[in-house]
Amino acid sequence: MSRPGLGLALALLLSPGAVRAQAPTPDAAARYQSLSEEQREALRRRLREFKALPPEEQARIRQNLQRWQALSAEDQARVVQNLRAFEKLSVEQKQELREAARKFSQLDAAQKAELRRRFQDYLKNNPDRREQLMENLKRWRSMTREQREEMRERLRETHRK
Repeated sequence: MSRPGLGLALALLLSPGAVRAQAPTPDAAARYQSLSEEQREALRRRLREFKALPPEEQARIRQNLQRWQALSAEDQARVVQNLRAFEKLSVEQKQELREAARKFSQLDAAQKAELRRRFQDYLKNNPDRREQLMENLKRWRSMTREQREEMRERLRETHRK
C-alpha cells in the first residue's frame, strides 16, 4: 500500500465514524452527530480522499477494515499500541522497519511460516533470551543510525572470526 494510502487506511480505521462498505447504521449516524464540526470536516475530507483512490486501493482498505473489525478488542488495542510506537520512531527507524517488512513480504508463504515458527520456538525454548531480546530491542531503538551501523559492523566482525 502506498504511503498516503496507508495513512488514509489507518485514519479511516481509527476514526470514530470510519467509512463502511455498507450503509450507515443508526449508531454510526449518532456517532457522526456527536463529532465536532472540525472532526466532521476531517472525516468528509478523508472520505473524498478515499473515493479518489483507485478501486483496487479502496478494496484493499475495505478488506483491512473488515480484518480490523474481526479482531478482538485485545488485538485491536495491540495494533493501536504498535501504531503509536511506530509513530514515535525516527524517520530512519521507520525506513529500516519498512525495508525489513518489504524483505519479509518477498518471502514465499512457506518461508514466512518457517521463519515465524523458528522465532517462536526460539523464544519459547529460551524465556531468558526473550527478556534479553526485548531489552536489546529497546536499546536498539534508542540508538542513532550511526550507532546501529557500528553495532552491525562489530557483529559482522564477530561472525567472520
